[in-house]
Formats: sequence, structure tokens, C-alpha cells
Amino acid sequence: MALTGLQIYKLLPQTNCKECGFPTCLAFAMKLAAKQAELSACPYVSEEAKAQLAAASAPPIRLVAVEGPGHKVEVGNETVMFRHEKTFYHPCGLFVRVKDTDDVKAAVEEAMGYTVEYVGMNLFLDGVAIEAASGDAGTFAEAVKTARSVTDKPFILIASDPEVLKAGAEADEGGKPLLYAATTDNWEAVAAVAKEKGLPVVARADTLDELADLTEKIKGAGIQDIVLDPGVRDPANTLVVFTQLRRLALKKNFRPLGYPIIAFPGEGASDGIEEAMLAAQQIAKYAGFVVLDTFTPASAYALLVWRTNVYTNPQEPIKVQPGIYEINEPGPEAPVMVTTNFSITYFSVANEVDGSGLPGWLLVADAEGMSVLTAWAAGKFDAERIAKTVKTTGIEGKISHRKLIIPGHVAVLLGELEEELPGWEILVGPREAVDLPGFLKLWSPS
Repeated sequence: MALTGLQIYKLLPQTNCKECGFPTCLAFAMKLAAKQAELSACPYVSEEAKAQLAAASAPPIRLVAVEGPGHKVEVGNETVMFRHEKTFYHPCGLFVRVKDTDDVKAAVEEAMGYTVEYVGMNLFLDGVAIEAASGDAGTFAEAVKTARSVTDKPFILIASDPEVLKAGAEADEGGKPLLYAATTDNWEAVAAVAKEKGLPVVARADTLDELADLTEKIKGAGIQDIVLDPGVRDPANTLVVFTQLRRLALKKNFRPLGYPIIAFPGEGASDGIEEAMLAAQQIAKYAGFVVLDTFTPASAYALLVWRTNVYTNPQEPIKVQPGIYEINEPGPEAPVMVTTNFSITYFSVANEVDGSGLPGWLLVADAEGMSVLTAWAAGKFDAERIAKTVKTTGIEGKISHRKLIIPGHVAVLLGELEEELPGWEILVGPREAVDLPGFLKLWSPS
């Protein structure tokens, strides 16, 4: 049973040393009770107290990792139902299912070779779920070896026969795959494979009571890293059951179900479009692993961008580094534009200029990650800050003119900027980034 903040406080050294990062031991105890702090932050807690506090300080959803030689996926350890309460920390892993009866090499190369840039981030799928459709251990092992020769990303190994799972796990050299799945019929054998190889395992059952009982048996066999498959596949039941699992873990601190969830949207959809829609639901609520049966660049892009947005801290704007950005190899006579360091604003401007083929210098001012209008309203993108950006970036030494283009939304700053930057001519650009190419075609440094 979880301890209250006061119960935890009684087990702490009560020195109020502040070394844990909190002003008092009581404040630290309250954070421990709320699962918002780690017991390891206290350097003076006794070993006896550690043993008593271990259950209370453990995260409500266990952190589970799967690994390949070059990529690691960690899921779980979430502390809130809704990201606006705090944030979500560990993005769910997106895997593509490949059967050992398919052309494994081609399928893995296509899916794992897909990457896309989005607001300065390189997005890609996390790994491959390899299914033993053949039912043969040798065929499955060969498929795993073939996939490993193509990608260094982690695997989920899917087989109903524990011996086939074992053969696949042994074939994955340098990896730490997730084994799917332990059921009420085969859990002892699957748990034995997982324990021998030090691997995480999926527990699958058709009801939450059976699932809780199964995880306790697997844990009793010495396996700590468990992933849940409650057996539901259709959109409505998936939403209901996944939410129940999250609530039981976070609100009731029900340890037998305090593990990440795996989802198979393709098994609950009639086509690729429905699969992508269901996967989007499961990314938000509340899958730790999502195994896709259909890969297309269009659906992958949509799901990767959606996941990025869901797992972005809503209390912190996405920023780019302030400074000078060169677009299309600008020379001394190229125009100089200024904007804020809100990533979407930056990429909107940069992409329009880049797409036009016209060269330009883009000055990015530190506006604490706010967009142009928001930063201006908050006093974070004013004449003084823009002038400081011009003076400190060294742009004056890179150009032969003294003209600065400001966003049309802050045209009101023109007069103040002329005072802050004597000798500079301030030009008011368009209000929207999409109009920049037309504006720049009229550019003249003289």
C-alpha cells in the first residue's frame, strides 16, 4: 500500500538540508508520495528507511526499455493522466510488424529507412516487430538475423511457442528485444526464457483480473520488466480499457497493473487508414508500444508528428538556438531578416525563404520561445532586444548594407528600432511567412 506524505516524512532524516532540491524534508516527502520525486535524491536516508520507502517511491508505471545496438526505446514511468497536468515523458515506441514468411530484408529496409525532418527534429520509426508466422524456430531465427543485418533498432519478437521465442532472442545479437507474449497457458516457459536472457516480456490476458494475476506470477518468477496486453483491439474498448489501466496505476497505485501497454491497431481496423486513426488514439491514450501492420510514408509522417506533439511539454515552447542562420548561401548583399526563436515561427520563415531559392540572412532573437506577436505583447521581442541581436551576432561584419527586415506584425517597432540602430534602415516585411518570397524578389541592398 502506498504511504502518505506524513508517513514518508517520518522515515526521512528530517534535517531540512535542501540537498534533495526541496526546501524541507516534508516538502520532499509530499513529492515522493505524489510520485514526483526520486528517493535517491536524499543523500542521508538510512538503508532501513530505503527498504520501507521503496514501494512508495517507485514510479506508478514501471519504466521498460527495449534496445538495439544503435537505438533504445524507453516507455512508462508516466505520472499524469493528461499532459497539461505536467507532461508526458517517454514517447511511445512505434514499431512495424514483419512476418518471417515475408521478404524480411526488403520490408525492414523500407520501414527503418524512413526519416523525415520536422521543426528541426529528425523523426523515424523505432523498431521492428518480427512475427513467427511460420511457427518454425529456424525460420524465425533466420528472419531475426536478416532484420538485424539491416537495422540497429530494437525488436519485438512475436511467437506463441516459447522455444521459437528463445530461438529468436538468441539470434538477436547485440539487442534486448521485447518478448510477446506470456499467457495463462505458457507464462512459465516464456518467463524462463525472459529470465535467462534478461529480457522484458508482454503479459496477455482477456480480462483485467486475469492480467493482474498473470503479472504477479511473472513477477514472482523473477521478471520485473513487464508490458501489458489486455487483449482488446477495437477503438471503443481500447480507449476504455487503456484508460482504466492508466487510472488504476496512477490513481489507485495498483502495482499489478503498473506497467506500459502494447497496442496492435491493425488488428482492430479494416484498412490502413483506420489503422492510422486508431494508432493516433492509442498514442494519446495510453500505449507504450504501438505495432503497425501497415507502413506508408504518409501514415508514418502523420503518426510521428502527432506523437511529437503529444509528448512535447505544453508548458515549455519548442525553441531554436538564437543567432545567425544562412539560407541559400547568402552573400554580403543578401537581405537580413529578423524573427523569434519559437521553432514553428523559425521554420515557417526559413522554409519559405529556402523554397524560394533566394539567399538571405535570418537573425533569430531570443524571445524565450514565443511567437512574434506573443513575444511582442510580453515585451520579449521589442526594439531593444532586436537591436541587441543585431549587435551581438556579428551580422554587421557579414553584409555590405545596413537594412533590416522586421515582421509586419511588429511594424509598430519601426521608429524605436531606428533609434536603437543608428545608420540602419528598417524595412517592414510581410505579416505572413508565405508572402516572404514575393517580398524578397523586390529586394535591393542599395
